[in-house]
Amino acid sequence: MSGEGGRERRPGPHEPRRGGPRGSPRGSGPPRPTRVGGRRDDRPAARDKRPDAKPRAPRGAGETRGGGRAPQGRREGARPQAPELPDDVTGQELAREVRAELRTLPRSLSDLVGRHLVVAGRLVDTEPDRALQHAREARRLAPRVAVVREASGMVAYTAGEYTEALADLRTARRLTGSHAYLPVMADCERGLGRPDRALALARSTEAAGLDAAARVELLIVEAGARRDMGQVDAALLTLRSSQLRSGRRAAWWPRLAYAYADTLLAAGQEDEARSWFARAADADSEQETDAAERLLGLEGVAFPADDGG
Repeated sequence: MSGEGGRERRPGPHEPRRGGPRGSPRGSGPPRPTRVGGRRDDRPAARDKRPDAKPRAPRGAGETRGGGRAPQGRREGARPQAPELPDDVTGQELAREVRAELRTLPRSLSDLVGRHLVVAGRLVDTEPDRALQHAREARRLAPRVAVVREASGMVAYTAGEYTEALADLRTARRLTGSHAYLPVMADCERGLGRPDRALALARSTEAAGLDAAARVELLIVEAGARRDMGQVDAALLTLRSSQLRSGRRAAWWPRLAYAYADTLLAAGQEDEARSWFARAADADSEQETDAAERLLGLEGVAFPADDGG
């Protein structure tokens, strides 16, 4: 977990890694407004390069990622065993301001919580369920430390545990007074099948005070919520913002253009969608979206299926 600044400035949503917010209609999620695992990660742990898919529905209580029931054998209410920590993790890998926040804890506890956060950060992009075990342990050990609740909320979000993510991010919001979590919280509401609540967050007075990047992320989530409700025309109007017209040089612009292109396609405007996919691809120097692939797909170029090998 890392970031810039301390209590005075919580890092807000930043530029994405591949994929973009789950805004148009369902994608890989808004950039994380938190710091996970010893590095500044200005981009989300994307499960999909496309910002065009809704968050998957969270698993029910006791369900595994594959949909089955969790193994039995632990008595009801028993605390799960703490996940094992690698010997090479010390907690010093965390950013200075995160370590400073953890120093509100006793030294031995601070080190232990820090180690779990580091491992959660290492695993969040590739093994989110394992990352979540470490984030939950950090939360159990230090439930009133804001940076811990940020991290556990964002890891839960990445793992698709949207109810848990909302609870943690609401707590972090109360502890910090920051509204930077709103895009992710709204996206969690979409993942829980509650687009109306996502819209309420997007239209809240707190949302108006977000920085430009966060407002764009929230716009994309808002458009996705409109699409969830079958309001494709309203989604287009949402995305047809001043940022779309004037923000081409901003790091978030390829995602916004991609979301707009995808929504145009959903509205049956294929020629216009092709044009906007081209613009998104041209601006997307970091290849944070799959705009170029989508454009080729519209031109009839087929891609081999990913067999996981």
